[in-house]
Amino acid sequence: MFRTSRAATHAGSWYTEKENELRNQLDGWLQLVGNATHSPARAIIAPHAGYRYSGSTAAFAYKQIDPDRVRKIFILGPSHHVFLEGCALSPATTYKTPLMDLTIDKEIYDELYKTGLFEEMSLGTDEDEHSIEMQLPYIAKVMERKTNGPFTIIPIMVGAISTEKEAIYGRALAKYLGREDVCFVVSSDFCHWGSRFRYQHYDEAQGDIWESISKLDHDGMKLIEDLSPTSFASYLKSTGNTICGRHPIGVLLNSIATLQQSPIRFNCEFLRYAQSNRVTSRQDSSVSYASAAFLVDDKN
Repeated sequence: MFRTSRAATHAGSWYTEKENELRNQLDGWLQLVGNATHSPARAIIAPHAGYRYSGSTAAFAYKQIDPDRVRKIFILGPSHHVFLEGCALSPATTYKTPLMDLTIDKEIYDELYKTGLFEEMSLGTDEDEHSIEMQLPYIAKVMERKTNGPFTIIPIMVGAISTEKEAIYGRALAKYLGREDVCFVVSSDFCHWGSRFRYQHYDEAQGDIWESISKLDHDGMKLIEDLSPTSFASYLKSTGNTICGRHPIGVLLNSIATLQQSPIRFNCEFLRYAQSNRVTSRQDSSVSYASAAFLVDDKN
């Protein structure tokens, strides 16, 4: 089951593979976040496009992680290349990044396998997928400030699952999200707009196309902030918004819904939104990016 290291296969194309250059780039984006705080995060949503497009947006999410509180980081990313009816775990023991190698938590992997809900992906499938890898350098950068011992990661590839399965996986992961030493990283871009994405929803009442896209995304972001998995699922069904991490987001919202039945209370805030391009004609295209942080309300 545990055999090898996963290479940083997208380094050099989606982000720089040069250690010092990458560290300086990530440091710069994190410093630019300034006072936009919603921390310490128990979970975040961060984009996974190439860093030149989404790196500055992702910084708003990663700035909310307190490395000294966190010992285990779950990474939920969608599958872009392989159809999965469930969720899959990596065959690797470590994930390589230009900054440091990240160790997979064998104990938690064993617990997840015992539920019967998770399958193992091939190493090739793992290395082809970018949604999890694009979170790794940021995790390495934030966690290098950790002063109280090692940490581990738990990467999970989430397939094209039904809302019923989102609830099942959400319940299975809720006990981990409820732990104070855990942080969930949910990997997702937002609206993919244009003919190449086969999605060109346009509400002319909103103004230009890019403004319509923004309204569409913010409607969905508001439902995520409301922590309602059923409302978010209904929104996706009615709008068809091409949020590629919709299933990982659904799993997270269902985990939170499970925990809300206990004394644990969450709140969520989106801290940054951006688009790769301001679309003004149907010949254009764009991808949207958003960063959010989820906190546990200490007053409850």
